[in-house]
Amino acid sequence: MAITFEVLEKDIAGRIGRLKAGERTVRTPLLLPVINPHLQPVSPAEMKAMGAEGIITNAYIFSRSGEYRDEALARGLHDLLGFDGLIMTDSGSFQLSVYGDIAITNLETLEFQKAIGSDIHVPLDIPTPPDADRQRASAELDVTMARLREAKEVFGPDAPLAGPVQGGIFEDLRVKAGREAGDLGFSFCPIGAVVPLMESYRYPDLVRVVMAAQRGIPRSSCIHLFGAGHPAMFSLAVAMGCDVFDSAAYALYAKDRRYLTAQGSYRLDELAEFPCACKVCRSHTVQEVRESDDAVRLLSLHNLAVSLAEISHVRQAITEGTLWELVDDRCRSHPQLFRGYRELLNFRESLAREDRVTKHRFFYRGEESCARTEVVLYQDRLSRLPVSGNVLIAMDGITREGYDTVLFFKPPFGPYHPALRETFPIGQSEIPDWDKAMVRQGCRGIARIISSNPGCHFVVYTPPEWYDLVCHELPKTEVQC
Repeated sequence: MAITFEVLEKDIAGRIGRLKAGERTVRTPLLLPVINPHLQPVSPAEMKAMGAEGIITNAYIFSRSGEYRDEALARGLHDLLGFDGLIMTDSGSFQLSVYGDIAITNLETLEFQKAIGSDIHVPLDIPTPPDADRQRASAELDVTMARLREAKEVFGPDAPLAGPVQGGIFEDLRVKAGREAGDLGFSFCPIGAVVPLMESYRYPDLVRVVMAAQRGIPRSSCIHLFGAGHPAMFSLAVAMGCDVFDSAAYALYAKDRRYLTAQGSYRLDELAEFPCACKVCRSHTVQEVRESDDAVRLLSLHNLAVSLAEISHVRQAITEGTLWELVDDRCRSHPQLFRGYRELLNFRESLAREDRVTKHRFFYRGEESCARTEVVLYQDRLSRLPVSGNVLIAMDGITREGYDTVLFFKPPFGPYHPALRETFPIGQSEIPDWDKAMVRQGCRGIARIISSNPGCHFVVYTPPEWYDLVCHELPKTEVQC
């Protein structure tokens, strides 16, 4: 049965959605914990009890396993793993990226995934590393696309197939790959080969790669970001339009005695207290976990609980329309993540086309807030404000006689009509004491409405402390204080 995706709510480019694969339906954003049958500190049944709606495992590992292959074929993955939620299988591409070659073909892995009852099958794509040159990236993308076409031709248009989007760090190749996957009819598109970028904290590069792929992938498709397992970056990825994540981080970090939080991670030896309310943290002291023979399992349980909770936090932020605030919170936890956040703001124009028009609130959090989509959308609509004749823009909030139109001013948005005082974003924005960045951005809003009404005469009254800045930003406008 085909994979279908329905968008229910939006904020920035993030979506709350309903993903259906076969008989199983899950909510997005969605985290798929990675299952390794040979080394699994948390069972799939425990994951389901913790709130995991889906899991992902590696079909290649099962196909090469003397212990599990025959049993998986006989019983199917759901029965074998004791998990009745959604199960996605990877093809073996990860092993291909590590070892350079694997003993399975594209059709063989897809046949095996179908035989073991996977809900989402992944063709054997070629994961191009970030350091590959353009010639290699283009050649490997051609192989990946040939395999995607082969999968559709052999298994039919309604098979539950994922369409991986590759292309290395070359943005035009990512756009091309996403567009071609859409043209082939893939409604579930993983963005692959990005783990090295995250491991080396190259978040600006990650943002450029994802946003390029997103430009090509149809917006009706569900987007999976392969290997994005740290909860600190979930909100950033969702803001870019990613819907599904898979994570082995909960176990890998635990094996390294690392403790995940939504703001970063700690070495177990660095902690004096557990800053978490999960079952593990409330029933064990740090010392007890340090000395436990079961430390890896306990840390895995905590790490998974934190990761699943962050997905819920992201969904709630989308519902409230406060995803930007959550992105701002999380990305300030690490300088390179913050660089990724700033890079994302460079895409504000395209993100604004995805964003909703009204929200519950807007909290100003510094210069970055001036580039948010709410500001872009508001200033894009300023040309619609009805003005005529002599127009007063009262930045100081004081009405004066002798003007045909009176507008007030709220940074970083700019001028507004008094009738809009209670509407979003003017009435729902929390702005601290004015700073240069917000006033400068508000002046861009003034410039926008002036340019849209060349037949009007505009006068701007500003508080004395902002007179010089406003004159600098609006050099051809009459400014008084």
